[in-house]
Amino acid sequence: MSQVKKVVLAYSGGLDTSIILKWLQDEYQCEVVTFTADIGQGEEVEPARVKAQKMGVSEIYIDDLKEEFARDFVFPMFRANTLYEGEYLLGTSIARPLISKRQIEIANETGADAVSHGATGKGNDQVRFELGYYALKPDVRVIAPWREWDLNSREKLLSYAEQHGIPIEQKRGKQSPYSMDANLLHISYEGGVLEDPGAAPEEDMWRWTVSPEAAPDQAQILTIDFEKGDPVALDGKRLSPAELMLTLNKIAGAHGIGRADIVENRFVGMKSRGCYETPAGTVLLKAHRAIESITLDRESAHLKDELMPRYAHLIYNGFWWSPERLMLQALIDTSQQRVNGQVRLKLYKGSVSVLGRESANDSLFDANIATFEDDGGTYNQADAAGFIKLNALRLRLLNRK
Repeated sequence: MSQVKKVVLAYSGGLDTSIILKWLQDEYQCEVVTFTADIGQGEEVEPARVKAQKMGVSEIYIDDLKEEFARDFVFPMFRANTLYEGEYLLGTSIARPLISKRQIEIANETGADAVSHGATGKGNDQVRFELGYYALKPDVRVIAPWREWDLNSREKLLSYAEQHGIPIEQKRGKQSPYSMDANLLHISYEGGVLEDPGAAPEEDMWRWTVSPEAAPDQAQILTIDFEKGDPVALDGKRLSPAELMLTLNKIAGAHGIGRADIVENRFVGMKSRGCYETPAGTVLLKAHRAIESITLDRESAHLKDELMPRYAHLIYNGFWWSPERLMLQALIDTSQQRVNGQVRLKLYKGSVSVLGRESANDSLFDANIATFEDDGGTYNQADAAGFIKLNALRLRLLNRK
């Protein structure tokens, strides 16, 4: 192992990162700084401090990043109505650039010359973390244990933990059926029975949403207010970005909204089946498109829709800090300057539908023009004949040949 003096480890306190912590201390003979991010995963993060202290770590960072995550990462992504491959709301993907950013900040603060993560060599997260590291600190040393060690099975990990006195909650032979990742935006499930794309997910797997069949028989009506493309209030009550997402997750989850079962194409080349719960995100996507429908000009809206798949690929593949993502973000944000107003929605048994949308100052919808009744000459229907003939000219010339 080449010389490393100090490394900042993205540390959850779970089995994998606890083993990585000890492995880094032994294999690299270096000081380890642990960093635990609270991005709304819904689990207590303070126990990570106790575990790190027991393993001799003196510099321990536990940061509440929920507001920054919602404000500076989730909301900018939702301004673009982002979906990967038509279904995935990118809950895991969008969290990685924030974690990378904070890790590099800590490396600079502590004088560390390396960073480390617990992502495996098969997945997308290794790419996302490391593209972020290199974009923000080009010469940083990256240590990815899963690409270096031979602890490539659960049994080997448990044996290593036992051999080195690493405390773990799970007993030997007791394995969680799923690999899960959670934050303010979503919770994901992979592995177990989900590795067969033909097998239905088990009902007791879902944690944030009730089944649509078990959802209330009474629909819930709510309103969401938008300012410059961002949601700012629920039912007239202004909330911070993180508070809004936490509240909406509970409301939408109680109505069975936000489940997705997807086979996606990973950046590393393989197909992967995953299930996701994204209650707040599902509602926000519907609401945002609704307010844009009356405040965005046609060509602006269509251009956004054309660019969105490219933007989604950049986030999914880990290029949040790339110049092309920043360029697209500037265009998207410019489009949102007049996306202001309120959307009224109905939540009912797994579905979310729009009941109405209004914008006092920025609506481009003109009832006097759109009406089927007498418009008083506002729109001259005879003008349509010339419009159609001009657009048909090339088709007529083509078919004459």
